[in-house]
Amino acid sequence: MAKGVFITGTDTGVGKTWFTLALMQALKRRGYKTNGMKPVASGGSYINGQLMNEDARLILEHCDEPVNYEHINPFVFETPVSPNFAAIKAGEIVELDQIIASYNRLASVCDTVVVEGVGGWRVPLSDKIGTADLVRELELPVILVVGLRLGCINHAILTAEAIKADGINLCGWASNQLDKDYLHKEDTVELLNEELACPNIANLDHMLALNAEEMGEKIDASFILG
Repeated sequence: MAKGVFITGTDTGVGKTWFTLALMQALKRRGYKTNGMKPVASGGSYINGQLMNEDARLILEHCDEPVNYEHINPFVFETPVSPNFAAIKAGEIVELDQIIASYNRLASVCDTVVVEGVGGWRVPLSDKIGTADLVRELELPVILVVGLRLGCINHAILTAEAIKADGINLCGWASNQLDKDYLHKEDTVELLNEELACPNIANLDHMLALNAEEMGEKIDASFILG
């Protein structure tokens, strides 16, 4: 099976973290030891003296094997802005080598690693590094999370085009109904299935109370299992 998979989204706030948690649960249910990772995160608060991002903390809680927070989230910034700006403010530099070392540590103690990106596909990680650079180094296929709301068709098609233009394998996509009153959900999924030309591995309904276990039951994880 693939050692890992990278989760990106059409924008920030489209449900990448909860999809990451749900996919982790789906893989666990199939008997695979699974860890998660959020290499770069903007927006954090101090817990017992350690700066942590809430999304990364949730991923840590769902990991199968005992790992340190620093491996899950090697770069965390307090300011909730684009990571390249947040890093400058913090006086830090996002280094791919450090992320790769953390990923390898996580991968060494499990069957697969689900890696969540930050923001959308084109969000810069530094003045020299973008998401595509990180994914290439990790040699991971990508799943695109599309938040179903007004404007999502345009965002999904443009993001998929960018991923493919970067020479990255877009192996699947997931629809997540953010707007409970979103019209033409089925039509949108059908259209995007044609436009994105990759499997729709999950069609998630609007949920008032998010539940990773329940969401995981609706994910077809077979496409990343060998």
